[in-house]
Amino acid sequence: MTEILYREAIQQALREEMLRDDTVFLIGEDLRDPWGGTYKATAGLSPDFEDKRVLNTPIAEDTIIGAALGAALSGTRPVAELMYIDFVMRAMDAVVNQVAKVRYMSGGQSDVPLVIRTQGGGGRSSAAQHGNSLEAWLCHVPGLLIAMPSTPADAKGLLKTAIRLNDPVIFIEHKLLYATKGEVPDDEYTIPFGVADIKREGTDVTIVAASRALLFSLEAAEELAREGISAEVIDPRTLVPLDEETIFESVDKTNRLVVVAEGAERCGWTAEIAARVQEARFYSLDAPIQRVAALNVPLPFQPDMERYVLPSVKDIVAAAKRTLDA
Repeated sequence: MTEILYREAIQQALREEMLRDDTVFLIGEDLRDPWGGTYKATAGLSPDFEDKRVLNTPIAEDTIIGAALGAALSGTRPVAELMYIDFVMRAMDAVVNQVAKVRYMSGGQSDVPLVIRTQGGGGRSSAAQHGNSLEAWLCHVPGLLIAMPSTPADAKGLLKTAIRLNDPVIFIEHKLLYATKGEVPDDEYTIPFGVADIKREGTDVTIVAASRALLFSLEAAEELAREGISAEVIDPRTLVPLDEETIFESVDKTNRLVVVAEGAERCGWTAEIAARVQEARFYSLDAPIQRVAALNVPLPFQPDMERYVLPSVKDIVAAAKRTLDA
């Protein structure tokens, strides 16, 4: 195991898959050096591969996705980057009406081996048009797979899997995770979609969180432990497909559930998980399920206001305690 940055794990996954399969290529805005992408996740790749393997594009998200879809249907494995998840709105017709539906509308005759990498989340004053968490929108679309890795090891293993799949994947990287560090296996490995990871075992309350919210949840679990409360923290890693059974088994053990996400609370994926647990494990619950998410307002630019709107460690601790007080 070697400790590396989250962005370095992304770079390793891309480089290894491009070396393994010469049909893999990158397409997006400012991917080549000296920029290496907005958050340097593709830095160092353009000198190592021919220009046709790392393609810079104009600022035209619908064209990026349309071109990537055409390439995927023509026998290559493109990894397209949308600079911010907010910009998926510029390509929503291509993503929702084309990428997600081609296999179905072709009667299963057409594979779509396309990965759309994008950056989501707040916490750095990116404001209302560059700091959103829109994964719930995309989870609602049949035909798309959704990955949200929280650690460098998960980011590398899931991205390698995503590139090898024959279905379209939305791969969401939180912009404040790129500089985080974690141990990554030195040997070749992949992580299957639809397999959650129990990041911390516990007995009193289950906390389910993905991406940067997972780090907050682990911090909350440490604070709860100091008060004698044992929290089990589960990272679904992929929202589609979702590993329900790991969550259900944990709720059977703890009898309490808190779901944490950075997106707005209304109609978020926290509600989806809460509904599935209520439907399948109602009699296991000793308290109402608690959701911790952003307030239902546009994300502010001012740092103090942004922190007020986004979920915090304090909010997670309070939610866990509410399940124990019920």
